[in-house]
Amino acid sequence: MNALKKLLTVTLLLSSLSTAMAVELAGVKVEESMSLKGNPLILNGAGIRYKAIFKVYVASLYLGKKASTPEEVLAQPGAKHMSVTMLRNIDANELGKLFSRGMEDNMPKAEFAKVIPSVLRMSQMFSDYKNLKTGDSFTIDWLPGVGTIISIKGKPYGEPFKEPEFFNALLRIWLGPNPPDWKLKDALLGKAA
Repeated sequence: MNALKKLLTVTLLLSSLSTAMAVELAGVKVEESMSLKGNPLILNGAGIRYKAIFKVYVASLYLGKKASTPEEVLAQPGAKHMSVTMLRNIDANELGKLFSRGMEDNMPKAEFAKVIPSVLRMSQMFSDYKNLKTGDSFTIDWLPGVGTIISIKGKPYGEPFKEPEFFNALLRIWLGPNPPDWKLKDALLGKAA
């Protein structure tokens, strides 16, 4: 019986260690958990955005608890974190335009109209950065009571976006009905490829 207890203890210890380990995608380290301003978050999913055969970026989504559908992700209360690390150089202004189009393509027109001021502000933000190079990253954070905070290369850009709809509009780029990469959508939702 003692040997069985030791075996169970070792098994539990190893499984808890494995859940705290990072995974690596295309050379980008993705942690299994993180803290956002004191809010513990777990990795919901991570994947690589491909355009044709080219790797464009690694994206990872962190939530308070796992969610397997876009509706569950969007409805989940609490802090949320999306991280994007570039795998190739890209014109940041063009990326901002693609994100704007991605939001528009994945939202009802009336909902999109409500976030247009924030979309324009976000597009200007990416335009100001000119280029994102391989290894550069940006994050999109939702903090209840604060808003959406976009940070580029580790630095928050301007004031938070106050509208709660804006964060979900951004997530719809990847999780909406017309994502740029279906495999990445599945990966962010924690579904095996």
